[in-house]
Amino acid sequence: MAIFNTNKKPKKIGIITSGGDGPGMNAAIRSVVRCGLKYGYEMAGIMRGYAGLLEEEIVSLNHRSVSNIINRGGTILKTARSKEFSDDEGKEKAIEILKKHRIDALIVIGGDGSYKGAARLWEKFGFPTIGLPGTIDNDINGTDQTIGCHTAVNTALDAIDKIRDTAHSMERVFIIEVMGNKSGYIAVEVALGAGAEDVIVPERPFDFERMCKDIKDGNTRGKVSWMIVVAEGAGKGHEIANTVTTMTGLESRFVVLGHVQRGGVPTGLDRILATRLGAAAIDCIRRQEYGKAIGVLQDEINVIDFKDATHKEFKHLDEFCNLVKILT
Repeated sequence: MAIFNTNKKPKKIGIITSGGDGPGMNAAIRSVVRCGLKYGYEMAGIMRGYAGLLEEEIVSLNHRSVSNIINRGGTILKTARSKEFSDDEGKEKAIEILKKHRIDALIVIGGDGSYKGAARLWEKFGFPTIGLPGTIDNDINGTDQTIGCHTAVNTALDAIDKIRDTAHSMERVFIIEVMGNKSGYIAVEVALGAGAEDVIVPERPFDFERMCKDIKDGNTRGKVSWMIVVAEGAGKGHEIANTVTTMTGLESRFVVLGHVQRGGVPTGLDRILATRLGAAAIDCIRRQEYGKAIGVLQDEINVIDFKDATHKEFKHLDEFCNLVKILT
């Protein structure tokens, strides 16, 4: 049973960034706040994700609060993960805190886990929520791109371009481990953009014997370096490097790019995407459409139910992975 009157027009909107941070989140916060203020809403920022909500870390936001943040990486609201919020008891506590602070609707910027929490607030407790896709993994359904993904791919490409120079100069096999626990999107995009020889992703099995045979055959023909990109959820860089060295007899090195992919100045595409999505979130609240996730499909704003927004399928995964091999 809903404990809120969703027919009542909201007066105060909360904003929260949850889960892993990503470049462009600040641009989304800025857009939400300034569009909300334009239409007369009071704006509140919730610090440190759902964990901060349960600790009542809530601040007032105005035009000045979001000045000069559109080009900054990370999130001015900070972010964290919360075990306490994961069950309904924690969510019920969160609802009481939102009521206490007179917050009538909540805009959640985050990924799969953040969406599930926001969806539960709406479906179980009837609290008005809207989701914006803030994750570098691009694994949210209903949108072609998520906030931060474009920047993360470019950051990884910049690093791999430098590593390739060393790989070629020292005639080595390099394994580059990028982020992507359940999604191989970043790995495949980076492999294509960097001209890598192989890519390993969690969505499909990988033939290590074939790869090592290709490396040995290439070495026999005079190929002096080899670049392999692996998503962290599909294997660990150091283990794959040991396997390659053992099976080929060639010297291998690994590099884990890690959290460097989350930081940095957001690209123009991420800033514009975040700004459009932030404005669309306020439009949804003005129409009193709740329990929605907002994205962009074919350059048009797309609004879907939370239940349809998680577990995005990488439609072109096999095509892209095969293209990496064709271009070797």
